[in-house]
Amino acid sequence: MPLTLHIPTGAQTQFLEITHLVEQELTRLGLRDGVLHLFTVHTTCGLTINENADPDVLHDLEQRLADMIPHHHPQDRHGEGNSAAHLRSSLFGPDLTIPVSQGKLVLGTWQGIYLCEFDGPRTRKLIFTALAT
Repeated sequence: MPLTLHIPTGAQTQFLEITHLVEQELTRLGLRDGVLHLFTVHTTCGLTINENADPDVLHDLEQRLADMIPHHHPQDRHGEGNSAAHLRSSLFGPDLTIPVSQGKLVLGTWQGIYLCEFDGPRTRKLIFTALAT
């Protein structure tokens, strides 16, 4: 049975590390070996795995996104004014699949799981599905 978690964000653009929340939910799910699938049901946020040791990586990522996809572009036509959030979300994607071994997420030494907010602040819904092997 999938679990649902609601995660508040605090800024228009934010890379919120949620690794610890995912680990807590994994414990609740009781998955020992298999894969954990994470899915967000929103069109203006996404999920990614990236470095969680040096905060400059997230700063640089956010800055490059701002350069490549500014929040307001003269050719944007979407009436809500959040076309950049939709584009950024499409680039990152709404889901992740992470291996699980002996009840632990299989992540690299420097990897963390991030909820990527592009149209906040909001409360985002994240669905967890465990598939045992």
